[in-house]
Amino acid sequence: MQPRNMSMSGVVDLAAVKAAQEAKAKAEQARAESAKNGGGQAVSPASLVIDVDEAGFENEVLQRSAEVPVVIDFWAEWCEPCKQLGPLLERLAVEYNGRFLLAKVDVDANQMLMQQFGIQGIPAVFAVVAGQALPLFQGAAPEAQIRETLDQLIQVGEERFGITGIAVDPSATPDDAAAPAEEPAGPHDALLEAAAQALDAGDLGGAVQAYRNVLADDPGNTEAELGLAQAELLQRVNGLDPQQVRKDAAERPADVAAQIAAADLDLVGGHVDDAFGRLVDAVKRTAGDDRNAARVRLLELFEVVGADDPRVASARSALARALF
Repeated sequence: MQPRNMSMSGVVDLAAVKAAQEAKAKAEQARAESAKNGGGQAVSPASLVIDVDEAGFENEVLQRSAEVPVVIDFWAEWCEPCKQLGPLLERLAVEYNGRFLLAKVDVDANQMLMQQFGIQGIPAVFAVVAGQALPLFQGAAPEAQIRETLDQLIQVGEERFGITGIAVDPSATPDDAAAPAEEPAGPHDALLEAAAQALDAGDLGGAVQAYRNVLADDPGNTEAELGLAQAELLQRVNGLDPQQVRKDAAERPADVAAQIAAADLDLVGGHVDDAFGRLVDAVKRTAGDDRNAARVRLLELFEVVGADDPRVASARSALARALF
């Protein structure tokens, strides 16, 4: 999925100069005090990923953003794309070795934070640097584009605010705590891992084929079904011009192909209800092959989001009313 990368320099330039200067001075003071005390306490890699709620947001995000960029992952248990994006962000937080801190916010338990950031769909990723919030992207995204966004964020932190990150103790590892015994590898685990890696790397064709290979041998494999639905969605939107797609959909409401393409983009951007509603409306307005095409695509998008999502249940009811 294409992340909606923001121009970091443009966002920061909109902030008041005074606020930026004060934030930079605060960061410099914190580093000076750390140096005076012998360099401060290095953190373990595991502590680079934290769960944050409304009560701890001030201390754990706003205050810490004076010493390290804090990336915020807004997620929920029912959100299937979140389950793909979250582990990737956690791995990158450890790999970047203290150059940013990852704060995970469960939107179901922290509705106020979700409203304050103006989030319309998840997963949604923001950053806070020196107390200033920056939108990064919404929806899942290929690893290469996430890395590019993180690199821009870190550059802004260093150049505009003098924020260089936090020290990490190399002797501590995320596995220091007692780890549960590993479950025996299943017969398709290697193929599923290869498919997930291909998806993360943006090799959509490879991911699609790998998931299909699993399903050819195990048609009921739910992980492969979900992965295939996501990979095929990414493959469909890859290379599309979002502005042109939305223009076509707005100008040609009866064009089912245009509505289907726009619905794919809606879902990629995290606008689940918009995607479902668009296709239900297409089913209502059409007949024959066009109606069936809209119905089939809607069912495919249900697979991407997951059957347990309440929005899927609601859309299924709306589809049934449209059909019968």
